[in-house]
Amino acid sequence: MFKFIGVIAGYLLFGFFGSLFGFIAGSFIDRMKAYGSGGMNPLQNVLRQGVFLETVFISMGKIAKADGHVSQHEIDHVEQFMQKLGMTAQHRLQAIAWFKQGADPAFNIEATYNRFMAVCGNTRNLKQVLLAYLIVMAMADGHFHPAEEALLTDIAARLGYSQDAFKQLLDMVLNQSHFAGGQENSATALDDAYKALGVTRNSSDQEIKRAYRKLMSQYHPDKLIGQGLPEDMIAMATEKSKEIQQAHDLIKKSRVS
Repeated sequence: MFKFIGVIAGYLLFGFFGSLFGFIAGSFIDRMKAYGSGGMNPLQNVLRQGVFLETVFISMGKIAKADGHVSQHEIDHVEQFMQKLGMTAQHRLQAIAWFKQGADPAFNIEATYNRFMAVCGNTRNLKQVLLAYLIVMAMADGHFHPAEEALLTDIAARLGYSQDAFKQLLDMVLNQSHFAGGQENSATALDDAYKALGVTRNSSDQEIKRAYRKLMSQYHPDKLIGQGLPEDMIAMATEKSKEIQQAHDLIKKSRVS
């Protein structure tokens, strides 16, 4: 109920963009009424959620165009992304507009990331989730173009990541994706599993457990919602958790046998 009130109020006060914020806020309030607040203030996160969505779709457009051509695979990836979010037709139009804005070669992302950091800069988990989404987007066409890597490195720097920290995250996300949809069965599966957790075969059991728990905490639904991740994106964060779980299970199994 509140999501519809939010859409109407947001539109009347701020136009189309306000209706998107209203939809997010209303959905959050509905969720709290159904499941309890858990100490969270939905109105405090409305701006974060709106800015997060805007940044995601603008950045996806920028990455898709980084190699000079937006491929059909990349378009399909964005379409699937919007479907998972359960966007209304109107909100899809806004997301597409953001994507096209980012894909414009003349568009500079500096203002977008200045705004993101001003609103979301103190939420490390949101920054990591954003980068993970964008890394997966860069791989949507099956190729990781040098121009895409350069752009992602620049974005990571704007988010406060050192070059080494970003390279480690990139390696982890790329290897985590190998476990999408179930446990990987390739000859390199165990090596991929260690990389997915950011550890090595020489790491102790305690170090592996610590790395695993840290990653699972970063993708924990309640923490992400509390920091401002739109609720509809939690399903994708859950998918990432499953990939991490699969990698960890494979490492544990290998160390027992």
